[in-house]
Amino acid sequence: MQIFPKMLLASTMLFFGAATKTQVINAQTNAVKMTNPLLQKSTLQYQAPPFNLIKDEHFKPAFDFALKVHDKEIEKIANNPAKPTFQNTVLALETSGVDLARATGIFYNLTGSNTNPKLQAIDEEYAPVFSAHNDKIYLNSQLYKRFKALNLNALKGEDQKLTQYYLQQFELAGANLSPADKEKMKKINEELASLGTLFGNKLLIARKNGAVLFDNATDLDGLSADEIAAAKAKATEAGKDGKYLIGLLNTTQQPLLQNLKNRAAREKIYKSSWYRAEKNDDGDTREVLEKMAKLRLQKANLMGKKSFAEWKLQDQMAQSPAPAMDLLAKIAAPAVAKAKVEAKEIQDLINAQNGGFQLEPWDWNFYSEQVRKAKYDLDESQIKPYFEITSVLENGVFFAAKEMYGITFKVREDLPVYHPDVKVYEVFDNNGKSIAIYYLDFYTRDNKSGGAWMSNFVSQSHYLKQKPVIVNVYNFSKPVNGNPSLISFDDVITLFHEFGHTLHGLFANQQYTTLSGTSVPRDYVEFPSQINEHAALDPTVLKNYAIHYQTKQVIPQELIDKIKKAETFNKGYQVTELLAAATLDMAWHSVEKESDFKPTLEFEKEALQKYGLLVNEVPTRYHTPYFAHIWSGGYSAGYYAYTWSKTLDYNAFDWMQANGGMTRANCERFRKYILSVGNSLDLNKAFKDFIGHDMQIEPYLRNSGLSAKE
Repeated sequence: MQIFPKMLLASTMLFFGAATKTQVINAQTNAVKMTNPLLQKSTLQYQAPPFNLIKDEHFKPAFDFALKVHDKEIEKIANNPAKPTFQNTVLALETSGVDLARATGIFYNLTGSNTNPKLQAIDEEYAPVFSAHNDKIYLNSQLYKRFKALNLNALKGEDQKLTQYYLQQFELAGANLSPADKEKMKKINEELASLGTLFGNKLLIARKNGAVLFDNATDLDGLSADEIAAAKAKATEAGKDGKYLIGLLNTTQQPLLQNLKNRAAREKIYKSSWYRAEKNDDGDTREVLEKMAKLRLQKANLMGKKSFAEWKLQDQMAQSPAPAMDLLAKIAAPAVAKAKVEAKEIQDLINAQNGGFQLEPWDWNFYSEQVRKAKYDLDESQIKPYFEITSVLENGVFFAAKEMYGITFKVREDLPVYHPDVKVYEVFDNNGKSIAIYYLDFYTRDNKSGGAWMSNFVSQSHYLKQKPVIVNVYNFSKPVNGNPSLISFDDVITLFHEFGHTLHGLFANQQYTTLSGTSVPRDYVEFPSQINEHAALDPTVLKNYAIHYQTKQVIPQELIDKIKKAETFNKGYQVTELLAAATLDMAWHSVEKESDFKPTLEFEKEALQKYGLLVNEVPTRYHTPYFAHIWSGGYSAGYYAYTWSKTLDYNAFDWMQANGGMTRANCERFRKYILSVGNSLDLNKAFKDFIGHDMQIEPYLRNSGLSAKE
């Protein structure tokens, strides 16, 4: 296959004697197309990526080829002499760039989950290229004029919604700007794209360099034998045989702090986490993010907006910064008050144990676990053996999906994967019909971004006859020496949460990929995933997956009751750290004058102080230098979305509880009104149609244990 194009080129030249330059170029172009798996529609089921054929060296030629093809497609649409119609303008744009979408979709999934220096270099090289390409589309005056010429009232359903969506994207990008300002916008966008990629790569370095080395196993007293073995294996892998290495996750607090008895070890890990990206080394992100904040303000000003947040929120449910900040503020006051009560309880315990020290952030999880045990007689080590990761997935997440929606899963070992740890499943609907392919990547790696997420390799579209191909990526510790992988109940919730995104993608029922599945506003996209978290505690579901890995006994009702009673435990802390991060994000992006920006650490401290969220014992969930969500993860001026979506979730969950719980009937209604509609209609209306009223704040406060009566 690989030599065929060369043979074709040689025979073409031989037959015609002297080929024209155009013929040679065309033959070379065809050669790239025919030998690059990224430029061919996959023949695997539902166009699942042929990872066994894809190599790092395929990406650059694929990008170059696909960009040129897309440029020509855009030029043809923009310069079409025919009168603009939905078909020759909107649909033509929607269905253009197929090769580019395929190649970039696979590339960005790999750079997040399984990157390497070569992919990182390509990412840095092409970030400004892709930004410029996007600007070629959305700052194209001719193309914009064709969209403006369409009669929206003559269109219906998804055709109208898709046209409205593109018109808004043109206007958000700056299609109305003068030619001079468009050039300024292009330069800003290119620089922001480069800086965003640079931030992500620096943060990966910071995370790796921030791993904490211990000389003795005794330093890790309190961790399980499996956790200590994993730390030893990680040290050996890093060339530090005989020592113990604790890697960092992307959040401020680190899960192992909950069990570490050695206070000095806890402090060492915590501080390594907090200071990871501010060491004046190659992992220091501060200079990069400060440049990004200023450029984003310049971008907003070009668009006639006072701040980046004002520009960014126009297409969100909140629509402007004020409602978003109002929601955060109304929750912040009771959350901080609750956190202070929790802090006093912990300090009282420390004093009772003659600790002789004041509570610090690295103490919180360790002692709050003891408080929980005292108040609710619930010990994490008691319940963890019931949460073996495969059982949680197959007997919990998958079982719940079957109970709630009737869908089933079948392991597929014949489809290629991008890493040996990745599993593949085929998904079947309640009528037994195959509807999707689902990839799952459980375990942490040094070359994987922190956190957990869902994304599509292929998005659903009736028009393109495409079914979804979805991946969930996690960062759980890989079991060693044949031991099971036991996870905390928080991790159980994470599994159900990310699969909620998957359900949103699985049940997509749209004509067009742009409106399909999870392609919704940021402050709505977390809503379906948060609703699915509640399934973890559904009695039928819980007893099906919470099986002790040794005794094979189902979790006793006594432990279930304790878990439920402790549901609002530590909520003051959890909500405060989340709101602190959301407020930090909004503060960075609400600045209206460049002179108001200050050095990173100073700016953060003043912002948290201003909004009453500078609480020593409760650090922000993400410290600005490693706040990946907002500097390289697409959540700039959007981290409030988790709280907004959670408020939607609690409203909807209250409705379900009032109507019989998470029954099949209620879940099918949720599928009809929420999961299956994508961005094909007004989502505020969709939400109201589901529960019968607009979003209210009271359900959030009540369910979080933050209301006055709590």
